Amino acid sequence: MFKNRLVNIMLIILVGMTLIGVLALVLYTQFFQAADPDAEPTIDEVIELSIETEEITTNLLSNHVIRAQFVIQTDNRHARNELEKRNFQVENIIIRELSDMREADFQGSEGIRNLEEQIRYEINQIMQDGHVVQVYMSMRVVQ
Repeated sequence: MFKNRLVNIMLIILVGMTLIGVLALVLYTQFFQAADPDAEPTIDEVIELSIETEEITTNLLSNHVIRAQFVIQTDNRHARNELEKRNFQVENIIIRELSDMREADFQGSEGIRNLEEQIRYEINQIMQDGHVVQVYMSMRVVQ
């Protein structure tokens, strides 16, 4: 290529180092980059970190009866395990919150959203290993 052998060797080394650098950059970005912590969890992760309460039946403030069931999503496995152990406290919190409500509070999505948020807040007050991310009302029957 060039008449000077030293220039040829330097050029080959420079091209080789450039190729190694590009390869290292591609491998790093593909395999070693951490997952985005702000990304929404997949449905499999949500299911893995959630517990489902038993069906709870209690009286409402308006002399009606409600039968409800909730799915509670935590932020990590330790929090999920703690929540399973605190099941009796969780059910007590849910019963207390439900017994302070009237039938009219369940007429719109806003009332259900407020109940879910209040339950989440109350459970987080007793949690030590992690916290509750979301509470979902999976079933409700008001009679």
